[in-house]
Amino acid sequence: MIQWPKSNDVLGTVNRGNPAESGLCTLCRADCMGKCETWLSSLRGRKLLYPRDYGSITAGCLNTTHLGVNYSALRINGYNYGATGLPKGISNSEDDCIFPNVNIETEFGNTVKTKARVPMMTGALGSTFVAAKYWESFAVGAALVGFPIVVGENVVGIDQKAEIKNGKIIKAPELDRRIDTFLRYYDGYGAIIVQMNVEDTRNGVAEYVIEKYGDKAIIELKWGQGAKDIGGEIQVTSIEYATFLKKRGYVVDPDPTLPEVQEAFKHKAIRSFARHSRLGYTGLSSSTAVEENFMKAVKYLRKIGYERISLKTGSYGMEALAMSIKYATQAKLDLLTIDGSGGGTGMSPWNMMESWGVPSLLLHAKAYEYAEILAKKEKRIVDMAFAGGLAREDHIFKALALGAPYTKLVCMGRSLMIPGFLGSNIQGALDNTVKDKLSGNWDKLPPSVAEFGTTPDEIFAGYYDVQKKVGKDEMKNIPYGAIAVWTLADKLAGGVQQLMAGARRFSLKAITRDDVFAGNREVAKETGLEYITEHNDAKAKKILKA
Repeated sequence: MIQWPKSNDVLGTVNRGNPAESGLCTLCRADCMGKCETWLSSLRGRKLLYPRDYGSITAGCLNTTHLGVNYSALRINGYNYGATGLPKGISNSEDDCIFPNVNIETEFGNTVKTKARVPMMTGALGSTFVAAKYWESFAVGAALVGFPIVVGENVVGIDQKAEIKNGKIIKAPELDRRIDTFLRYYDGYGAIIVQMNVEDTRNGVAEYVIEKYGDKAIIELKWGQGAKDIGGEIQVTSIEYATFLKKRGYVVDPDPTLPEVQEAFKHKAIRSFARHSRLGYTGLSSSTAVEENFMKAVKYLRKIGYERISLKTGSYGMEALAMSIKYATQAKLDLLTIDGSGGGTGMSPWNMMESWGVPSLLLHAKAYEYAEILAKKEKRIVDMAFAGGLAREDHIFKALALGAPYTKLVCMGRSLMIPGFLGSNIQGALDNTVKDKLSGNWDKLPPSVAEFGTTPDEIFAGYYDVQKKVGKDEMKNIPYGAIAVWTLADKLAGGVQQLMAGARRFSLKAITRDDVFAGNREVAKETGLEYITEHNDAKAKKILKA
């Protein structure tokens, strides 16, 4: 098993826990005092693109990226001449072909195009309490930057203030809060995507959203995710709340209505309950039946008014992957998010998350292969987003190149939640009166933050960029978590621009699979990418023999 290093002396970063391939700790805490690369990037932004202590150091590559079959084993290509995909008004002169001029705006959609300023989106932030606590930071940050954010499953179902009668939602205050928070700063870039699972479909989420918000929201059908092959879970510590969830129709484990469970809870032998969602399509036994059911669902959503529909699928295997790409293409969906193992933002069973499903690189490589097969038959392949343990700017570039030209976005889960946690902790520490409202975890700034300053404009590299966008007077309404989201997004954007400039690609549409190659022979075999020294080897020998 590959062990990722816990610290990076070049960037001055360190992981509190065991780091995963993404660079995030396997267990990411909302109260963390730092300081992994994503955590520190949420404060210092583009500074984290470069080695620390510049002028006093030299830095060299650790060079372990050729190991294993994973995204780290992809290498990014670079060229010594040319420039492709130049945006309007940009010439191919050395003065114009600079990385700040790289256009990283993207769009997705079949008929109605949804624009984003950066090629990334959040994972599904649903009924987990972490998503609810920090939603204002996540949603305001996404709206200000201009990338899509996903309201995950079960938000209405677990809301004790929601009213559902005969399968029709009468009130959904938490879902309203989620959507309205994003729309408050929405300026035409990004999107609010509302996801549905079995329970959401039964509860009438689609009907409620279209009736109240019309074309302002994208509706998403959910097949699964990369963290688990079972329905979503949350954990609750109140037996009354657990009983409410069971009455709402959820699977609750252990069953809070059983006398023996109530007795065990009373004596503290049981202290919490897990709420589970249901598996979909359990009554179907063939891909043909799934297709018929899926097309029927899409047709219904179109009938009630949805112009934009997306699908989220997990790392089930090759048959399900092929089904998702083909059916989404046939149904003319706007986006297909393919989530590989082992991503995850919620409360997934740990050993399930560790051992089930197809790892992201393998799943995404197959997605490209299958899309190519369909492309020979279909007019237009569904736009895709790749997800599953992706966090850094090199991950974004690699995923876009691996799936080019079909991949339009990279879906990032935990990495886009970290700035929300961090900003809320900082704001609560600086202003104790808002600490509880923001779910702040600190009484005072830790040294890892205080070294940069004691006011938000000193701490966040992106503070004045946000102020320029919203105005000085409006800054009092912007949560620090949203400023941190902006700051991290700016670092990622700058890093992607630099990688694209090195590959001589000045717009996203210009990225091709030739822009990445395999760092080892096994990765070459599994992905269909060329091994490092085989890429352009024929051209090299032609030069030498001429």
